[in-house]
Amino acid sequence: MPGARIRIPFSQQNLMSNINQFEFLDEPAASLSDMVFKFLEDGDWSSGSEGCRENEMLELEDEGEENNGNVEEDKSFWENQHQLLHATLFRTSSLESRIRSISKEALKEIRMAGTICGCGRPMAASCRSCLMEEASSRLRNAGYNSAICKTKWRSSPDIPSGEHTFMDVIDNSSSKRGDVRVIIELNFRAEFEMAKASEEYNQLVLRLPEVFVGKVERLNSVVKILCSAAKKCMKEKKMHLGPWRKQRYMLTKWLGTTCERSTTMPPLSMGPSSRLPRPKASMLTVDLKEMLPDLHCTAVAVV
Repeated sequence: MPGARIRIPFSQQNLMSNINQFEFLDEPAASLSDMVFKFLEDGDWSSGSEGCRENEMLELEDEGEENNGNVEEDKSFWENQHQLLHATLFRTSSLESRIRSISKEALKEIRMAGTICGCGRPMAASCRSCLMEEASSRLRNAGYNSAICKTKWRSSPDIPSGEHTFMDVIDNSSSKRGDVRVIIELNFRAEFEMAKASEEYNQLVLRLPEVFVGKVERLNSVVKILCSAAKKCMKEKKMHLGPWRKQRYMLTKWLGTTCERSTTMPPLSMGPSSRLPRPKASMLTVDLKEMLPDLHCTAVAVV
């Protein structure tokens, strides 16, 4: 308080025991304990505690509403992705339908016949490159300009380097539309599978066809939907999304600027391979006495 002076009796040995001897010159003497208790009585501490509890309850209610809002938002996101993917895949043109039909029929015949490619392996089981060559050849026999495409790209700050091989068909039957490119990917679903994905993402991937046949615009839309879902999935699981899962990298696989088209064909044979195995010489089958007539052999008794 202004103008007040305190006189402290330093002659006392125990300052704490005589603290009540403090005197204010301008006011009557009062003990420190009385002042403290009077201060506590004047303050409305019970109402303050109730206010804190009310604030805590409001914060908990806000958190609950926020969590409920996030759940509804996540559910709406995945439902929207399913609807977009369904609409994109099932809205197809007559050109895409014809190419898809020929491609599926060719793959079915190859699997049933057990075609052996020039690599000496079952084509349908392990040789993807020869499988693409055979399917592309059948599309060419049907009158389509089909080829094997190989894209390559260098690393950049956004994506790592890589390469990818797939099929395509370029249709120029209409002068008004110009060249129309149709992408054919035999392992399309596997390109988007992730080991630690959520159930919602896995269900979305299962909607993808194993063999994709579609125009560039359709491929672009599908990749955008799946990459957006992959980003959402990793965010929900609080995991890092690899650069090879991002939209730019995925599109570069099929729509890269550097693309080589090839129509070469390996030698094929239907059914089991007729190639005879090359005989291999072994030291165990060599007659040393014929090769070395002067060689003297001494019989040794085996005990």
